[in-house]
Amino acid sequence: MTTDSMNFSVNHLAQTHEVFNQSRPLVDYNAYQHDTALGEAVQRHGAGWAQESLLAHGAVTGSARVIEWGFLANEYKPQFESHDRQGYRVDRVRYHDAYHQLMQLALADAGLHSTPWAEPGPGAHVARAARYYLQAQVESGHGCRLSMTFASVPTLRLTPAVAAEWLP
Repeated sequence: MTTDSMNFSVNHLAQTHEVFNQSRPLVDYNAYQHDTALGEAVQRHGAGWAQESLLAHGAVTGSARVIEWGFLANEYKPQFESHDRQGYRVDRVRYHDAYHQLMQLALADAGLHSTPWAEPGPGAHVARAARYYLQAQVESGHGCRLSMTFASVPTLRLTPAVAAEWLP
């Protein structure tokens, strides 16, 4: 076999088909700006004042980086550890860093756990719901803790002594 024929064989084996019937990845777009129905609902229900922050959050949640966090958070499931390496009981759950990045975005950057309670006003719940909707499109699993934390405030307020201890 000659060198030319070996190169042809190797090159032929390395070639694959052309992919032409798939769309490009949906990344690096503004998830809020391109959701006409969401934008109209926000305006209609009194949260038009949040337009700028929703556009900013939509740009972040539509970014390739944040979308990748969603895939990684789903690919690497939480791991329960009952004991540490010395044998002591720890009962902890370890999450992939992508999960923590999503939580950071949701809590510190978007305020999804508390914004309408901390900054009440017309349309506050609508604006929070729109931000939550954008965030959940990236990865919905981390939304459970956000929803439970958000929903606990009215219940805690039913008992003033408990509210005084647990609410800011």
